[in-house]
Amino acid sequence: MACSDLLLSQYLNNLTKEEEESNRRTYQNLSQLVSTFPRVEADDVWKLYRHRDGWCSDLPSIVSAMVANQHFKARPSDLILTSYPKSGTTWLKALLFATVHRKSNVNPTSPHPLETLSPHQCIPFLETQVYTNNQIPNLDSLPSPRLFATHIPFGSLPESIPGSNCKIIYICRDPKENLISWWHFNNKLRAYANMEPSPLEVTFEFFCNGASIFGSLWDHVLGYWKEHLERPHQVLFLRYEGLKEDPRGNLKRLAEFVGCPFSVDEEKGGVLDGILKLCEFENLRSLEVNSSGSTEIEGSPIQNSVFFRRGGVKDWVNHLTPEMARQIDEITESKLGDQVGLTL
Repeated sequence: MACSDLLLSQYLNNLTKEEEESNRRTYQNLSQLVSTFPRVEADDVWKLYRHRDGWCSDLPSIVSAMVANQHFKARPSDLILTSYPKSGTTWLKALLFATVHRKSNVNPTSPHPLETLSPHQCIPFLETQVYTNNQIPNLDSLPSPRLFATHIPFGSLPESIPGSNCKIIYICRDPKENLISWWHFNNKLRAYANMEPSPLEVTFEFFCNGASIFGSLWDHVLGYWKEHLERPHQVLFLRYEGLKEDPRGNLKRLAEFVGCPFSVDEEKGGVLDGILKLCEFENLRSLEVNSSGSTEIEGSPIQNSVFFRRGGVKDWVNHLTPEMARQIDEITESKLGDQVGLTL
């Protein structure tokens, strides 16, 4: 059973009526509070709210982030995968899970968990899978290391995460590629809802203005980059393009950072290469669980196939006009300069 399914089923089965009502009131009160925030009508799907920390999100996600801030208690052994949406999160989830749990899946006749579960079931999002739909689960029974993911900006993370000295793994992506990936993803969701696709020009305008589901991409990246510079032992900063260019070297770097480096014998025995092969895009996409299965996100089943799209590096040239690309590059230069390596 997936981590998120296990913890939520245990939680829901053990709730008293009083606890259910208390949780419902918590979500209701925060929803009422968020409804008073300034709102941005991004399109007919995403209604974005301006948080006091300066980021925008849809109402369920921002409420869930606030619930997580109140109730999530991080352990020093926790591993928190963080990213802006559509930055390579699915791939990195698979790599992290397979690396951390490589010694627990030793039966050669049993399928690997990633062959029967989506990466998003193996490493659930705090704000859309764990703390959602009036749920405030007790996570104390989960064994260490606990693996969670989030798109929440650093400044709005649950306060216990920075204070616990747990490991944070961040991945970012070329903003132009990020925009195109998000646009495709959003339109897949719209198609499932029998809605017309959103024009790229509309998504582009809101993206450049920072009115996106988790705020400005540039502010998001810069927040984690600064923490990486200040606390490199706690925050690992990865680039999607770098992971694509040197997956082996970056996987070794990831394993060392989370405290489970590959031994010489493991490398010689093909363990590292086996994880890379298991987590290859085409292999993951071809699995039945990812081609026809679904994952509960904010209480609704989302087809796993929407998380897999082969766009390729530099795919943005097939969609953005030169003027669009120039505008994004100018924002990147003004916000980040060359310090993060995103001026490509």
